Amino acid sequence: MGVQGLTGFVEERGTFFTELRVRDTKLVIDGSSLYHRLCFASAADFRRGGDYGLFAAAVRDFFGSLRACRVAAFVVLDGGRGAEDRKLPTLRGRAAERLRAAHGLSRGEGGCVVPLLAREAFVQALGRLGVPFVQCFAEADREIAGLANRWGCPVLSLDSDFCVFDLAGGYCPLSHFQWQSVCAGDGPRGCYVPARCFSAAKFCRHFGQLDRSLLPLFAVMNGNDYLDLAALEAFFSKAPLPRGCAAGKGGRHGRLRGLLGWLAQFAEPAEAVDGVLKYLRKHQREEIRALLCAAMEDYTPSDANLEDFFQSGRYECEAARKADLPQWVRDALAKGKLAPFISDALILRSTFLHVQVENMQRPSAHSTALPIREVIYGLLLKGSHNTEAAFPSKQTNELPVVCEFDRLQKTLKKTFVQAASLPTDFCDDHFLLDKLMEVPMSHRQMLLLETLGVKMSFLESIPSHLQLPVAVTCYWIRCSEPKVKLHQLKALLLMIVSGELHRITNEPDPTVLCAEDDSIAYNEFLKWKEKNLQNQGFDLDAAHSFCQWQCCLQMGLYLNQLLGVPLSEPDLSRLYSGTLVHRLYQELKSTPSVENLFHFSPKMSQLYQVLLNTVES
Repeated sequence: MGVQGLTGFVEERGTFFTELRVRDTKLVIDGSSLYHRLCFASAADFRRGGDYGLFAAAVRDFFGSLRACRVAAFVVLDGGRGAEDRKLPTLRGRAAERLRAAHGLSRGEGGCVVPLLAREAFVQALGRLGVPFVQCFAEADREIAGLANRWGCPVLSLDSDFCVFDLAGGYCPLSHFQWQSVCAGDGPRGCYVPARCFSAAKFCRHFGQLDRSLLPLFAVMNGNDYLDLAALEAFFSKAPLPRGCAAGKGGRHGRLRGLLGWLAQFAEPAEAVDGVLKYLRKHQREEIRALLCAAMEDYTPSDANLEDFFQSGRYECEAARKADLPQWVRDALAKGKLAPFISDALILRSTFLHVQVENMQRPSAHSTALPIREVIYGLLLKGSHNTEAAFPSKQTNELPVVCEFDRLQKTLKKTFVQAASLPTDFCDDHFLLDKLMEVPMSHRQMLLLETLGVKMSFLESIPSHLQLPVAVTCYWIRCSEPKVKLHQLKALLLMIVSGELHRITNEPDPTVLCAEDDSIAYNEFLKWKEKNLQNQGFDLDAAHSFCQWQCCLQMGLYLNQLLGVPLSEPDLSRLYSGTLVHRLYQELKSTPSVENLFHFSPKMSQLYQVLLNTVES
């Protein structure tokens, strides 16, 4: 994320920071940077699809440290790609990198791949902890900068773009934010988080009194997520840059240093742009001027007022208004009740399906959930205002199409997927997305269950918060290719039961007494885990199957959210642990008695049996 090479350069020098004690302040947090950072720090099992419980615990501990230091955190998350889709080349590059990392992990090499549902688990954790958050309509950087400047407080992120923004309260990189080492502090002000703050003044002084207003031009010319101008190569090859920054000269950051040194001769950006254009061909100059000036605007803090959202819950944004989305969709996106996947499908007719550590010789794990996605696309595009604009020549019987980026073996490919035709309630000529919440809840629930191939009567014996995962599991068994093995199913259900046991023993309902046999069963389970979770092997085919289940769960969650949550949303932190489900699968193959893991608790043994009977029926 951010300006190419800038984080490495700043970290290598180490002299561009000031020490900071973070306490008694507001703090605007870049949510996307934070959940990536906590995910990689929470000892998540990247190879086996993640451990959302460990991840949620890291999120809880992080915000616990902030509360102890009286820091009021406000989390701002990126939304979708935005109507202009300017970052598409960058996103395709990142998806290809993720695919390479996933392939490496599948072969036993090192690496990190963010688990598929990490973002959803993060949003759920924020909700449980009562941390205020907003999901922006598109990229959040400008809105983060605008909110932090309104409040005069620091920004916490890991995105080097924030070295370029003019921030009143400064930018604290997450890599220097020691939330796990809270200091007691001396005197009445109390404890604080030791941190370091990037000093733009020190950075500019390093390059001979470089004017701060030139940093956006530097970021754009050096290359960022939005712009990588090949046309500027003529400038870099001809301009007399200090200390040589042509390829191979000046060390790892030679070009970056040379560009900053060269810019230091100018008083302001317009003069510097003129200086750049002199080295380009005459017929290119005005086009490049326009591109540079537009790209520099990305470093102007947004005037969208996020403070209003945190006070009144109303998110107003020019781009969202222009996209002509129904008000209920805009509100649900801002509150994180709909995922960016939904806005990308709706506005761009284009989505990215994130690869996991799966068997690359087989079709993508996401192919199992294709029928669910087709229903999502049908709901979004059949009744969307701008379907006519996207498909001006469409006949009444022609269904909209969405472009999906997914893997084909070890390469990223795009496929065109036709939206599903929907039942009568959702497909008459007068139906619009605006009216979706006016369709009776019973009809919306029926569409969800029909998509998953389950009748409500089957789910009535299941606790309400497990009905959606059980319906998804029925769908997974029916649609997976190759077929799900019985041991894989049993391992998955035992894992779900272990999450329930954890919930009732660690977060008991004050109105329900936790039975002694549940506590005994939980302690026995912990002993089993301690003994069995070390040094386990890796079964790629089982991993592929569990990846398919996560893909089905992800799309089941999205469809359930789009339909206004006709089934309760499950707590992901209690639902999936890759390390555990893989171990249970291995044990079941060699020691079938593991199926009786919870025999000390009649309640949990009965729950397991009910889940198994429901799914098998």
